[in-house]
Amino acid sequence: MIELKKRLADAILQKLSLFNAEHGLSIENVQDMLEYPKDAAMGDLALPCFKLSKALRASPQMIAEKIADQFNCDGIGNANVLGGYLNFTVDQHFAGRVIDRVLCEGERYGASETGKGKVVVLDYSSPNVAKPFHIGHLGTTVIGHSLKKMHEFAGYQCVGINYLGDWGTQFGKLITAYKLWGSKEAIEENGIDELVSLYVRINQEAEHDESLNERARAEFKKLEQQDEENIALWKWFIEISLAEYEKTYKQLDITFDSYKGESFYTDKMPAQVQKLRDMSLLKQDDGASIVDLSAYNMPPCLILKRDGTTLYPTRDIAAAVYRKETYHFDKAIYVTSAGQSLHFAQWFKVVELMGYDWYNELVHVPYGTVSINGAKLATRTGNVILLRDLFAQAIAKASDIMKEKNPDEVLDEKTAEAVGVGAIIFHYLSNTRIKDINFIMEDVLSFEGNTGPYAQYTYARACSVLKKASPTGNDCELSTAEEMVLAKTLSQFEERITQALDEYEPYLITRYILEVCSTFNRFYHACKIVGAENEKVRNTRLRLTAAAKQVLENAMHLICMKTPEKI
Repeated sequence: MIELKKRLADAILQKLSLFNAEHGLSIENVQDMLEYPKDAAMGDLALPCFKLSKALRASPQMIAEKIADQFNCDGIGNANVLGGYLNFTVDQHFAGRVIDRVLCEGERYGASETGKGKVVVLDYSSPNVAKPFHIGHLGTTVIGHSLKKMHEFAGYQCVGINYLGDWGTQFGKLITAYKLWGSKEAIEENGIDELVSLYVRINQEAEHDESLNERARAEFKKLEQQDEENIALWKWFIEISLAEYEKTYKQLDITFDSYKGESFYTDKMPAQVQKLRDMSLLKQDDGASIVDLSAYNMPPCLILKRDGTTLYPTRDIAAAVYRKETYHFDKAIYVTSAGQSLHFAQWFKVVELMGYDWYNELVHVPYGTVSINGAKLATRTGNVILLRDLFAQAIAKASDIMKEKNPDEVLDEKTAEAVGVGAIIFHYLSNTRIKDINFIMEDVLSFEGNTGPYAQYTYARACSVLKKASPTGNDCELSTAEEMVLAKTLSQFEERITQALDEYEPYLITRYILEVCSTFNRFYHACKIVGAENEKVRNTRLRLTAAAKQVLENAMHLICMKTPEKI
């Protein structure tokens, strides 16, 4: 559709020469004016001529009528005037070219070279070590990886970074808890669950015994001073945590290019702190070192505590400088909760004040919070839904449904996992990312309606048709409205990706997948495919089915969904 819009804009621009007015419009200007009519019966594209009225010194109706008169554009069947709108309808030749292009480009259909030669660094997932993956981590993980896939699809070189929370006072608490109540045998047997139990216990007991917090601070100070015993425990806790995280990443088919966590930047922060001092940006405030941001309507950015220890902004600044020097990025994307928006605005501004000319290449992509039946997630109180448990429940439900549908067949466990995990991903990405989610288990595990399983079933349906027969020619004889609507929907894929990239919004791809599924299923039920009335129609419909299958595969890949060919 993008190419057709360009041709259409060019044809419209040529017609504007009929008006005795200097309009100063370009093809891009006209292309941006084109809209999709809300009512498909009115046409496939529309030009709202009131946008041209002032420049052309004519009424919208007159402009529409003059452009429509003997209008000619390859791919456009006709142009109709309705009020101040000029509505265009695509023809069969356009639909045929869409099918040809999808089948020719295959897994690259919808891709572009927009990002060729550019590097994007994406910081996402980033769990805190010694804490299990829970539903609150799902947002940063699937949104971040989806954005990575979309940028790769657009030609960018992407670097996925898992910025592990592997440093801080929580390790002093965990080391204290282990020394007081833990055992090597229990941790080796129960893994991260035992670490969580220790962490929850010390937080509960510290509420009544302040000495535990004092001891935890002392243990963390020993860790900072490279105490051998504490360093060994810290590394062990990280090893156990990563082993657990990898199980979830494997289910989501996610890999990272770097696991450099907060601890990696401990020796890189002093240089940035000194730079702030040298530039007279650091100020003392009640013993702490801050950067005053009042001129930018923001609270001060805290760089050093009163005891001289660093904070999150200090580490983030050091990490950004390291990544720029290492990867030479054109854009660095941070996918975190919207609750951290002020934090990112503050340290982004500090980077700018420090004179780094790449400050405007830093992008924060926020997403809404997750609650469980209205209650805030909190590992320290145990109010979490673990992803492994959620995935297990979804996979079990997918298995039951597959057994019910195919009682005589051996269950394909990989397919059940793809459907179960896919249901979770799709549910999460079914709303704009900034929307807060009140997590209700029954909703997430529902396989009815506009869900991940529905999308995967539609894909499997297309695969099933193509297993029965393959097209034997390059025919294009679309004879029904359902065929034309499906072809037009497939033509919009590249536009949707562009919009999703511009807005950092995987939800737009999820919504598009549902549109493809809806139009394909209407076509499937309305039109005989394998049993079509003649060879040309049969080939056309088989090719259209193959094109829909390919677009669904490409789109679902972009949101971390797997595409089993049989369910």
